[in-house]
Amino acid sequence: MHLTLPWPPTALSPNTRQHWSAHSRAKKAYRHACAITARQQGAARSEAKKLHVSLVFVPPTRRAYDLDNLLARMKSGLDGLADVLGVDDKHWALTIAKADEVGGMVRVEVRHG
Repeated sequence: MHLTLPWPPTALSPNTRQHWSAHSRAKKAYRHACAITARQQGAARSEAKKLHVSLVFVPPTRRAYDLDNLLARMKSGLDGLADVLGVDDKHWALTIAKADEVGGMVRVEVRHG
């Protein structure tokens, strides 16, 4: 299954200093946005016990992004995807990469593990 999820907002960066309630709202909104987007693209509950999830971050600009920061920003989005798939992310094998092109999205490939 191939999905395209929204770019994780700056508010979710571990380097962002903001009030906890604003951070909580941003996490909830992004989790919901990723769940809705995944459903709209055909994602549904999986019977698999394990999944392999591959993320390719396609940044919105040519600015330098650290992969560890991008993964941290994506955490609530992955939780939203896990909600839709019905497989807890502790049962995922995860690979991450950053694309050379610009686009402002996260490409996701989900395979049965």
